[in-house]
Amino acid sequence: MGQGVQPRRPQPRDGELGAAVARAQDGDETAFAVAYRIVHPGLLGYLRGLVGEEAEDVASEAWLEIARDLGRFRGDGAGFRGWTAAIARHRALDHLRRQRTRPRPVPLDQDALELPGRHSTDDQALESLSTERALELVRALPRDQAEAVLLRVVVGLDGPSAARVLGKRPGAVRTAAYRGLRRLARHLAADGNGEDGRGGG
Repeated sequence: MGQGVQPRRPQPRDGELGAAVARAQDGDETAFAVAYRIVHPGLLGYLRGLVGEEAEDVASEAWLEIARDLGRFRGDGAGFRGWTAAIARHRALDHLRRQRTRPRPVPLDQDALELPGRHSTDDQALESLSTERALELVRALPRDQAEAVLLRVVVGLDGPSAARVLGKRPGAVRTAAYRGLRRLARHLAADGNGEDGRGGG
């Protein structure tokens, strides 16, 4: 009970996203462009956390697969976020296998960190991070925690959706996200939540 990440509020554009996806499945190319604009920034931020500079290329591969398989998708806007994240993750892992490298975090776009307000202290702590500090702190997390945090905060998935993307039990992902967010919050508290953490008296 004490250990668990609070449920996420629906993303503010999930209704619009769900409607756009439904129209896109009926062949509306403009609606597909709307869905792309809503989902792509978070997806790209997630991929940058996995494959670094090649994120744009991997995202292009993912979007080709998303467009090809769109007719098979069933669900709402939040479900579409999870479905696209799973496809992107598979493309990223394929890319890493081909490159024989480990995931290497790179700076996240600032707009990927500009998220709607939350009710969790841990999430609020993340909102105050600069891009450079976010990179430094996320890079220090164990991989399972880093990926859980990226899926929750950057992509905007809830715990069960993130678990489906990672192929793990929801409890394991919830625990990884909880630990990662707690660790980030502790680092921020130690820093004084900003640049003044060391100096005042």
